[in-house]
Amino acid sequence: MRRSGPLLTLLTLALFGALIGNNQAARAGSDTEVKGAKIYCFMRSSGNDHKVSWNAAYAVIKRQKPSLLKTSPQHASVMITEAVVHDPGKFPDCGQFLGDLFGGTSSDASTTSFDPTVSTSSKFNESGGDDRYGY
Repeated sequence: MRRSGPLLTLLTLALFGALIGNNQAARAGSDTEVKGAKIYCFMRSSGNDHKVSWNAAYAVIKRQKPSLLKTSPQHASVMITEAVVHDPGKFPDCGQFLGDLFGGTSSDASTTSFDPTVSTSSKFNESGGDDRYGY
């Protein structure tokens, strides 16, 4: 009547297999970083603005990163930056665009919170205050 032994063994093996598979997928995550960086850098070099390039790169990173949780915009920006810095030869002239990922497009970037999807100049109204209720 004790059949839980083989079932427990199968479940344990399945768990270890899943963990090993996730570890290999995590190592393959660098491919996702490189894809995001290629898209962002290619689009910027082709004359697209930051927002369009960022949206395209972030969409790929969110959808192709092997994780149960959504990748935050901050983490995706770091992933792109790391990929470019790790192999700058793959991304010629892309270093000049990396500052835009961290709000470097405006002189008031140091006073704003980080959000790579929003231009720092559009976060504030003309009087310098936060326009959180602007419709």
